Amino acid sequence: MAAPVYEVAVIGAGAAGMMAASVAGQRGLRVVLIDHATKLGEKIRISGGGRCNFTNLGTTPANYISKNPHFCRSALSAYTPQDFLRLLKEYGIAWHEKHKGQLFCDDSAEDIIQMLRQECEKGQVSWRMPCAVDAIDQQDNGFAIRSSHGTIAAKQVVIATGGMAIPQLGATDFALKLARQFDLKVIEPRPALVPLQFDGGEWQPFVTLSGMSSPVRLSVPAVAKPRMKFDEDLLFTHRGLSGPGILQISSYWEPGEALAIDLAPDTDMEALLLEAKSGGKQQVGNLLSQHWPKRLVEHWLPAHPQLPEGLLQQRVADVPDKVLRQLAASIHRWELQPSGTAGYKKAEVMRGGVDTAMLDQRSLQVRSVPGLYFIGEAVDVTGWLGGYNFQWAWASGVACGRALQPAA
Repeated sequence: MAAPVYEVAVIGAGAAGMMAASVAGQRGLRVVLIDHATKLGEKIRISGGGRCNFTNLGTTPANYISKNPHFCRSALSAYTPQDFLRLLKEYGIAWHEKHKGQLFCDDSAEDIIQMLRQECEKGQVSWRMPCAVDAIDQQDNGFAIRSSHGTIAAKQVVIATGGMAIPQLGATDFALKLARQFDLKVIEPRPALVPLQFDGGEWQPFVTLSGMSSPVRLSVPAVAKPRMKFDEDLLFTHRGLSGPGILQISSYWEPGEALAIDLAPDTDMEALLLEAKSGGKQQVGNLLSQHWPKRLVEHWLPAHPQLPEGLLQQRVADVPDKVLRQLAASIHRWELQPSGTAGYKKAEVMRGGVDTAMLDQRSLQVRSVPGLYFIGEAVDVTGWLGGYNFQWAWASGVACGRALQPAA
């Protein structure tokens, strides 16, 4: 193989890829950025309702799922949300905080895409787009990338092709296939930040609630301690549950596990119901409707056979204390067993990926294959909902970009 034309080839022009390419290019390395898509940054463009939830002010390693929860610490500490905000300031991009540290562009996600493109231009990054990569072969002096643009030679290769979430935007398992080609261990991938679905018959009583949302506390597994918990909104759908709370808990849910839902996380329902016994003629249904939408009360309670039929129409004063305690317990602990997820088409990210044990945590270089790097979603580091996955993309991209070596 002849001397590489490029010192670095970055495959995947998403958030992590553009960040790594721009950092390496601005350090003076000869970089080529390769992507099979016809449009740049489509996942960035659609994120956050078109305004890109680009980071979270509260980012810590605890907001990520990984077989090695400490792996992400180095990159996250070396490039923080404040570092990314300084970059936005350079480009005059206005932003706002929405909820729990989540930051969004005031105008459009397109601002982030163009900023990253310009950062690459500053580093004189070459582009090959659209350009499909057929194979990558390791050779004595680096790598030969066989592509629809011919063979591209590079001393180092960065894989930033992401995971399998949202295949309709071009997501593939390219990174995982390549990892296996180089005998790297892969943590079994599956959809994450994804709606949960239920068997049709079991879910039938709740279909009419589709579109309704309610603040809840969700936890999995339902019966073990400690459990993972999130206080967020839940959204009913025709086939199951979605909304921020479900997306969060879905990353921790395992097939076969039950999901526990507390419909009144900030209320002591037992105390409230027992106290209401002295309140006169109020019916159980009317009392509960003060806390939830009436539709939820009317369809949720009849789906619990352990509670007496017609309980909604009974006066609270006439209901035995034992039944009120059962009702309160059911409200605080509604257990459901999902049949599965809505799959990669509806998932925001992929959980799992290249085992972090295969990578150096400071550079994200493959330990057994010098010159090969994996960054972003392709790695077994999965963030919570709320800007954390973008922060991992920026941080892992910067860590890699700083570690890439100029040709000797």
